[in-house]
Amino acid sequence: MRAAADRRFRLLVFDWDGTLSDSTTIIAEAIQSACRDLALPVPDDAAARYVIGLGLADAIRTIAPRLPIDRHAHFAQRYRDHYLLRENAIPLFAGAAEMLGELDDAGYLLAIATGKSRTGLEAALADSGLVGRFHATRCASDGQPKPHPEMLLHLMDVLATEPAETLMIGDTTHDLALAQNAGTDALAVAYGAHAADGFGEYNPLATVDSIEALRQWLRAGG
Repeated sequence: MRAAADRRFRLLVFDWDGTLSDSTTIIAEAIQSACRDLALPVPDDAAARYVIGLGLADAIRTIAPRLPIDRHAHFAQRYRDHYLLRENAIPLFAGAAEMLGELDDAGYLLAIATGKSRTGLEAALADSGLVGRFHATRCASDGQPKPHPEMLLHLMDVLATEPAETLMIGDTTHDLALAQNAGTDALAVAYGAHAADGFGEYNPLATVDSIEALRQWLRAGG
């Protein structure tokens, strides 16, 4: 790990689902099941994974554009019902907790920017043993969802960091667009919800294909 004086970044902001948590398959399948429940066209895996990271309202509008707005709450409830049946089985990616501990011990500021609700993130942190690991968190239910820059702007304000000192780390184009809109650098991970071939237009500093590769990149380039 680089000495603090030699580091490019002070604040590392992680997405949750698909970046730290191996949850993308369960989320995509819950979306597909909710569509079946409401007799809607069922998206394929790629389309279901595409909306991961968006706020739930934006995800519903994208997945089911013809669904009347007065039925959105029903869709959301059916999605939650399917997701919650499997929520306790969702693991962190192997090595993620150890990586976060190493970064925390080294003095980095750690934060989360996620499309999850506040209730959902608090449950996930408790289940994964990471309560207290992050210096700040921001959820879609707290304000504007991705890719609006508000999440990162809020975290930088709370933690008194500048865009040049902040790195967004995520597995979707929504994460990379969030960083671009907020004026920060981004690092893409290719083991989550989105295929890496869509990352290039957002100019991430790099794309890594595992937690271990992410850990090594942060040791050398963070």
